[in-house]
Amino acid sequence: MRGPQRPGPFPDGDPPLELTTFVGRSAELAGLAAALGGSRLVTVTGVGGVGKSRLAARVAAGWASGPCGRVELAPVSDPQFVEYAVVEALGLTDHTTRLPRQMLLEHLAGRPVLLVLDGFEHLAAACAELTAELLRKLPELTVLAAGRRPLGLAGERLFPLAPLGEDAAVELFTDRAREQGVSVSDGPEVRELARRLEGIPLAVELAAGRLRALSPGQLVQRLDDRFRLLTTGSGPWSVPGGPPARHQTLRTAIGWSHELATPAERLLWARLSVFARTFDLEAAEYVCSGDGLPAEDVLDVLSELLAQSVVTREDTPAGPRYRMLDTVRAYGADWLEAAGDAGRLRRRHRDWCLGLATWCELDWFSPRQREIAARVEAELPNLRAALEFCLTEPDEAHLGQCLAGALWFCWVGCGRLAEGRRWLERSVELDSEYEQSRLKALWVLGYVAVLQGDTVPALAALRECREQAERTADATAVAYAEHRTGCLALVSDDMARAETLLRSALERYQEIGELNSNVLMGQVELAMTRAFQGDLPDAVRLCEDVRQVCEDHGERWARSYALYVLAYAAWQEGAQERARELLTECLRHAHAFHDLLASVLTIELLALVTATEGEAAEAALLQGAAARLWPSVGLPLFGSAYYNAPHEHCETLARQALGDARYEECVREGGRLDRAAAVARALGHARVRPLDGLPAPRGQQRGGGDWGSPLFERGQERGGATSPHRSALSERPERQTRRLPRPKGGEAAG
Repeated sequence: MRGPQRPGPFPDGDPPLELTTFVGRSAELAGLAAALGGSRLVTVTGVGGVGKSRLAARVAAGWASGPCGRVELAPVSDPQFVEYAVVEALGLTDHTTRLPRQMLLEHLAGRPVLLVLDGFEHLAAACAELTAELLRKLPELTVLAAGRRPLGLAGERLFPLAPLGEDAAVELFTDRAREQGVSVSDGPEVRELARRLEGIPLAVELAAGRLRALSPGQLVQRLDDRFRLLTTGSGPWSVPGGPPARHQTLRTAIGWSHELATPAERLLWARLSVFARTFDLEAAEYVCSGDGLPAEDVLDVLSELLAQSVVTREDTPAGPRYRMLDTVRAYGADWLEAAGDAGRLRRRHRDWCLGLATWCELDWFSPRQREIAARVEAELPNLRAALEFCLTEPDEAHLGQCLAGALWFCWVGCGRLAEGRRWLERSVELDSEYEQSRLKALWVLGYVAVLQGDTVPALAALRECREQAERTADATAVAYAEHRTGCLALVSDDMARAETLLRSALERYQEIGELNSNVLMGQVELAMTRAFQGDLPDAVRLCEDVRQVCEDHGERWARSYALYVLAYAAWQEGAQERARELLTECLRHAHAFHDLLASVLTIELLALVTATEGEAAEAALLQGAAARLWPSVGLPLFGSAYYNAPHEHCETLARQALGDARYEECVREGGRLDRAAAVARALGHARVRPLDGLPAPRGQQRGGGDWGSPLFERGQERGGATSPHRSALSERPERQTRRLPRPKGGEAAG
């Protein structure tokens, strides 16, 4: 049996928010906790609506042995995306071309993690295969699954969850009645209702949602009528013969609640089923209105569905959002299909997603970047559903290409390169009569591959984009293809070619009147070529111009990269404190956007500044922390001699001051820091213990924000710094090391 339980974080920092009280189940809570103490794979099974997910979440929140991650699998329809769902739920960021399973094995190694797989039954084979390999190769991993069937693996311990007993069901009913503002006491009619509903919590809650209009006695009478329809075979969901089984009871309760709804409520219920996971009011009004449901009535009808527990509300960083439980959603989807309206509603949903992505792309170049990032994060399940629809339905390929291309800022700016690469590759493989959409998907694909260090596919996509764009006289696509080819030359150390291509692309942007975050990044990349070629004043001029434009427009993402170049120039000029200020601001914004590339580049340069200031041990520690992060980005420092020069100079200073043995020790200690701890350490207000024999983090006495991370990344991890990941870029010949000019006014102290 494990030790005393205490709350443990979920990927968003907290357990799933419980908006209603948790009734009963004390014995089940204790039993499931005990089962987890004695088995590495426990599966909670039971009928729909019996409370499997909530019980599993409640027990997982008390997991005391390490971090915990919950994977909600209901919105995942393709078995190939199971691994990606686990990666996302654990809050992992990976920009490389590695398979997600490889990333999971590396990140989970040596960690006592509890992985919760919720709602896996429609993906049972894929989940079983993944779970088996993870458990076989990760001896400290524990898996808690919740579904309507077992995974069927050796060593699996089943935990069947029965419905509530009569007393607990009555308590749940009266509790939910109070939440409706209705006073209901324990009595014969309430107990009869609890018995008829067989103690299934979802059925009880749906019944309680009707108490504003019906008394408990009336509820019993109407439920009797519904059961008679079911058992006599006269209803659309009838099952002839015998008393209804528990799954039939739930279906009956949902159908009965559906019958009690008004025509408008039934219409909205069915139409809301096209959303994957959650939605907001604006989306519901656009997608679900019309043909019997005016847009101005959607809010009132949605409010009624909320009162009836058909829909629940959640507060998120993107604002209030709504969801239907899977069983309720499935019932609505069946009615939508039966009405012959499913195809039209899915197209409405697709159109809304396209409009959202287009608006967010335009608004990315504005003070609302952080809001856009939060909005897209909340809408990802819907955007994925729309992408899947476009890429699998006839004559929809161009819309899939348009959607995948419009989301470039999500793939690149919000740390989702690997996912973006999958959608973009699928989209450009399809034939489309709309060349413009495919050209955009091609240059975005090339951009993503460049950042992943995957040179050959990047060059192929960009070359195809440019050649086709020149044939069709698409000046915009030519400019973007040339820009990203220049970016590839930059990280490949061909500075002269990079400068030529980037200057040409910037001129093309000016000719067509293009100004956005991509254009500004082109100027930052040009500045980097100038800095690497020794022209610091020109690099500073270019980046100060970018910074001014960003501040005029409220842009923060591209501005972070400009600050990085300005910090590099400040270090070269011996202005160490100025360099640190710029890098600190850069790192804050990069971490907030989940931009792992900008984060690790900044930590590398902060290590050099720290070494120059005389804190060799802390500099070595930061180098170790950066080494831990690079495998999730790609080839360390792009395999570039120019980008690697600051790293090597820092290492030389630190080794001279510490000696080889002490330097390696500090690097290993830094390698134990996860992403959030590394960022906190670099920012100088870490909440981690000082390393034995090493100085405390810079500025630990100062105040600072709590740079939280996904729950999975809390605390220090075991093991040393990870070995650099070799991508396709690593097949290039070794480059000669370039020596960095000695900065003015600063030497490393011993």
